[in-house]
Amino acid sequence: MDGYLKIEQSRFLGGEVPLVGAKNAVLVIMASLILTEGKSKLSNVPSSHDVLQMIKLLKELGAKVFFDKVARTLEVDTASISRCKVSKDIMRKMQASILVMGPLLARLGKADIALPGGCVIGTRPIDYHLNNLRKMGVTIHIEGEYLFAYTNGLLPQRLILEYPSVGATENCIMAALGAQGTTQIINASAEPEVLDLIKVLQKMGANIRMTPPATIIIEGGATLKPIEHEVMYDRLEAGSLLLATAVTGGSINLPQAPAYSLDLFLMKLEQMGHYIEIGSDGVGVRLKATRSPQAVSFKTAPFPGFPTDLQAPMLVAQSLAHGKAVIEETVFENRLLFVSELQKMGAFVKVEGNKAFVTGVDELYGAAVNALDIRSGFALLIAGLAAKGITTLSGLHHLSRGYESIQTKLIGMGATIEHIDEHLTSPVVTTQSSYMKEHR
Repeated sequence: MDGYLKIEQSRFLGGEVPLVGAKNAVLVIMASLILTEGKSKLSNVPSSHDVLQMIKLLKELGAKVFFDKVARTLEVDTASISRCKVSKDIMRKMQASILVMGPLLARLGKADIALPGGCVIGTRPIDYHLNNLRKMGVTIHIEGEYLFAYTNGLLPQRLILEYPSVGATENCIMAALGAQGTTQIINASAEPEVLDLIKVLQKMGANIRMTPPATIIIEGGATLKPIEHEVMYDRLEAGSLLLATAVTGGSINLPQAPAYSLDLFLMKLEQMGHYIEIGSDGVGVRLKATRSPQAVSFKTAPFPGFPTDLQAPMLVAQSLAHGKAVIEETVFENRLLFVSELQKMGAFVKVEGNKAFVTGVDELYGAAVNALDIRSGFALLIAGLAAKGITTLSGLHHLSRGYESIQTKLIGMGATIEHIDEHLTSPVVTTQSSYMKEHR
């Protein structure tokens, strides 16, 4: 996405809104298909920029891929995968590209990749990946921006993660499937997206189970077969849309929202005074915003704690609430960098280390702001919807990495947003009526 968004104050957003598949689930599931030989089919696949990059990556390895963006189905034939090298151009555009390392080592015994890129939210130490892969018998050399890994045979091991890293957990699970014997991962991540990956691998024929406390046990050596799978709905898109509704004073129904994976987040919204109704079996969320939101403090943490990916938009909600809040970011050290952009809009926030001290204000004001990463981009977008006057938001490529046309979905909820592409002779405008016609 080139250009910028012109955002006007938009009150009372809402309606019944459909969700798409989770970006953080589908990317690793796509990588896991390298473990199979044949045609797999995924449904509920979002058309985000990161998904399109992962398609390029799989094609570069030799896979045949067909993506129906309208039906949101993805067919991947991995029978002809024979290459193990991923170009720097693809790797530097998304952090999730590192997730092909485990399955490539399990299938081909080799992975030549550039070091991954992504957002500026902070270090995502791939040492958690590399140290445990070395324990499994992988030789790794790093030369400049490139990483060369090979093995004469993966070894089952007892692996211990210093931190329950999502990516390291996923990479180690997939690599362990290529080892003959039992591998244990201690202090493993239990994020819902990791569990969706495990479901996929079990469909392939893998023997994987979880035991307390936070241990994943993998029996390697099985021949894995292609699968069909519907990707879980995106809990982070659900949380984002709930916050867009909350800061604009509206009402929304998300019938597909996985509320069971958002317990702490939803509790904090209730503590602010918003009305929350959860559907049967923990699926579906309705929110009616309070006219007098109260500030609440929170600390991000691995699941089932408060999601770091919802910290930035939740901070915007606190900046418009009555009272004071302390927000502590424990996952990524640079998640609070976007505060300087929010301050341009009149937010009263003081940052000290990994904590933000927020005092609610009566109004935010439109300003020219820039997205620094996926989630801060959305946070500044909803700040613009709540702010008096006009906000212009640049850095749109971040939004397109994490969301499928999120501004169009907000327009369908009643937002006034205009996409200005400076390379075109006229603005790209999507109206609410055109959105509704397109998504009937």
